[in-house]
Amino acid sequence: MRISDNEVKKILSQTADAGATPTHALLVEEIKEIGAEAERRADAEIVKQVVQDVIQTPDREDMISSLRARIEAGTYNPSGDDIAEAMIRRSIADRIK
Repeated sequence: MRISDNEVKKILSQTADAGATPTHALLVEEIKEIGAEAERRADAEIVKQVVQDVIQTPDREDMISSLRARIEAGTYNPSGDDIAEAMIRRSIADRIK
């Protein structure tokens, strides 16, 4: 993660306004805090997006019954690309567990 120049300047100005001489260790700690807060905000956005995606995902039972009916009717013919994509998604999901 990259910390912007503005964030570093903000820390330096806050330290100078407080009348303290900035030390390397203090600056490093404050920069780490800013980075940690930015990561928390980014994580929160990711969680919100995942929740929205899950909410919009159709019910699994409906999907399975639809696939089962297509297989029984002989109309389910996935392409090689569809199969490869499913295999890759499954591999990624297994690594995440």
